[in-house]
Amino acid sequence: MISALRTFLERHLGTASDAARQEHGIELATAALFAEMMRIDGETTAEERDAARDAIVDRLGLSPAEAAELLEAAHEEVRAASDYFQFTSLLNRHFTQEQKIAVIERMWRVAYSDARLDEHELHLIRRIADLLHVPHPDFIAAKIRAREREGRRGKGEGEEGDLC
Repeated sequence: MISALRTFLERHLGTASDAARQEHGIELATAALFAEMMRIDGETTAEERDAARDAIVDRLGLSPAEAAELLEAAHEEVRAASDYFQFTSLLNRHFTQEQKIAVIERMWRVAYSDARLDEHELHLIRRIADLLHVPHPDFIAAKIRAREREGRRGKGEGEEGDLC
């Protein structure tokens, strides 16, 4: 783990048990996926940052300030990572299928938050869904729920794009 993430863990976990540390490691892996979703299109908007922070608040129960700090640490972690397997493997070992689908839905929310769906965002969500073994019908259902929640469609998405 890089120093920013280690510092965050030490400050927020202190002398927590190994089980608590493992749980937070899982949640940090989730935050790293949200951070990557936020930056993948090359332009991080305030809406994407807010959506990623809100996803972390929902998932971890942190305050918005703590979630913003965690998001920054997770952003550094994902930039240093060579692939997504280190994050998704933790989730595969410890998350239920419903929890993995919820992660995909939250990633969709981040993607839709800036009112456009970039091809890099679509590719990332597909890749993570594949690594998390989320079946295609669940992938699509999560996309539809997220799009309806955000109240907008991705830019350049036609009817065929809705099926992907």
